[in-house]
Amino acid sequence: RIAAQTAKQVIIQKIKEAEKNIIYNDFKDKEGDLINGYLQRKTKDAIFVDLGKTEGILPAREQSPLEHFKTGDRIKALVLAVDKNTKGPAVKLSRVHPKFVHKLFEMEIPEVYDGIVKIVNIVREPGLRTKVAVTSERDDIDSVGACVGMKGIRIQSIVRELEGEKIDVVEYTSDRKVMAANALTPARVKEVIETKDGGVIAVVEKDQYKLAIGKQGHNARLSTRLCGFDIDIKTEELYREFLSSSESRAMVEQLFAQKDVEETP
Repeated sequence: RIAAQTAKQVIIQKIKEAEKNIIYNDFKDKEGDLINGYLQRKTKDAIFVDLGKTEGILPAREQSPLEHFKTGDRIKALVLAVDKNTKGPAVKLSRVHPKFVHKLFEMEIPEVYDGIVKIVNIVREPGLRTKVAVTSERDDIDSVGACVGMKGIRIQSIVRELEGEKIDVVEYTSDRKVMAANALTPARVKEVIETKDGGVIAVVEKDQYKLAIGKQGHNARLSTRLCGFDIDIKTEELYREFLSSSESRAMVEQLFAQKDVEETP
């Protein structure tokens, strides 16, 4: 009887382990994909989401400040990572990762899903703004227009999913000047000047300066990250002062250079 009882426990243990492995492999294959679930319970540090076969964890740092869920609410999230633990697979979810936005674009915009429109880069400050650079190899396709949709209907469905977060979709180009001007949307840029250190200076009119910088500087930060190089935003007045000070520095450097040449025996 003892031997039979032991054998039974071993078999039950093996079955449980096999079930855990099946669930783990199932969710491991879904890493990087969107998944739907229902809010089961909330704590201060995380939301626990019922995914059917197992429970997902949406940590507070992976939630947007704009989001407020109640028990039973349907939640769409990105499967960020799946790890093994003693209780079964630990499914970590995210709603702030740039790939979450990428997957939403694939879901809502057929041209992105089919690869006709390619997303080059996504930068995001959750709760404030997201910037998406898109391009298309086909001349007959307006990549920005395809993402925005007729009267903005396509982008609005993504905005609603992000609880009203602002999304700027801009045309990607290898021309640094044009790319910087595009990235600073919604601000209008008057002129872009390349600098010696590889960055650019974006000159805007006075009424566009605050818009270009953004709330707490978020628009300027996101634009720099989207482009991959520094963007120094100046008004026309600030740019004139910068030019005059640069000319003064250049004259001083020239005088010192001449003096060094004269003193050299």
